[in-house]
Amino acid sequence: MKKHIHILGTRGVPAAHGGFETFAEHLALYLVRRGWQVSVYCQQDAAGAEHEDTWEGVRRVHIPVTQSGAKGTIVFDWKSTLHAAREAGLVLTLGYNTAVFGLVYRLKGITNLINMDGIEWRRQKWSTLERAWLYLNERAGCWLGNHLIADHPDIKAHLAARVAAAKITMIPYGADRIDKPDSGVLTQYGLQPGGYAMVIARPEPENSVLEIVTAFSRKPRGMKLVVLGRYDPGQTPYHKHVLAAAGDEVMFVGAVYDKQVVSALRFHSSLYAHGHQVGGTNPSLVEAMGAGSAVLAHGNQFNRWVAGPGARYFENEQQCADQLDAIFSSPAVIERMRQASRERHAAMFTWERVLGEYEELLVGWQG
Repeated sequence: MKKHIHILGTRGVPAAHGGFETFAEHLALYLVRRGWQVSVYCQQDAAGAEHEDTWEGVRRVHIPVTQSGAKGTIVFDWKSTLHAAREAGLVLTLGYNTAVFGLVYRLKGITNLINMDGIEWRRQKWSTLERAWLYLNERAGCWLGNHLIADHPDIKAHLAARVAAAKITMIPYGADRIDKPDSGVLTQYGLQPGGYAMVIARPEPENSVLEIVTAFSRKPRGMKLVVLGRYDPGQTPYHKHVLAAAGDEVMFVGAVYDKQVVSALRFHSSLYAHGHQVGGTNPSLVEAMGAGSAVLAHGNQFNRWVAGPGARYFENEQQCADQLDAIFSSPAVIERMRQASRERHAAMFTWERVLGEYEELLVGWQG
């Protein structure tokens, strides 16, 4: 009997909206090649009826929703859950934001494996009500999921305080190795290979963008700092503070979603600064390592495990400035850091390894 899996929790494939979508795309295509029947649920922001099509051998179930924002996501997740519960096969849910819906699978005896993502309810950007919703759903996911997947050892340890460790498997995020991206894409930004450092992050306090921009702008660097993301001084005070702290060498280029462009920017940069303070294995950090970027990261336990001893770390603005001074003082330092990223990625974060571990886990739960 053909192995069948339903993948829920993303906006769908092909990927266009972030890390989980990229993972869902890679996993779906990998499993199809391995003989699985794969269904991916896709959110359609429109009115109409549910419908299906096929993309690269993957069955896509399109669920229209008319609501926007978080409400639309909740409605989409609910409708997807009801649809998947009517069919045979495993369920893989990416994220726990609506894990309470997993009660439907439990009542129907359907196996549901949940990737528990990061510790979402700790993020500063959420309101008290939103944090409460996420906290309760994290607990619901632990109780209702047949098995949990953590993308980082510290996420596994966090979950093990709620359920037995045997119920949790640690599998990190993956990334492609980038070797020879087109340097021509740099011309649209007026950049030269090695002539800039970069930051890719949502403009939020927990991502340390203000500390990085301020530290970089303390003195002339002889290079640019390219910051990806949407910054609107009229949107939040934090956006305004980041823009005000930026010196003349800081470039805000907006949000860039073209994978080829982002890969080229990473590969040709002298340094990737990663300020994320919350989460497990961050996709952007792993992708930077796959591109061979030298990494300067916030020194929390999540980033230190991912980037390893070959990266440099900071805890605050002063340490960030000191590290930038030390890194930019020597091309040899940057080259050693780049090589360390390559080796760490090859040892732990290739898609071949990550997807193989996922299939091994799924096969073990196949009825």
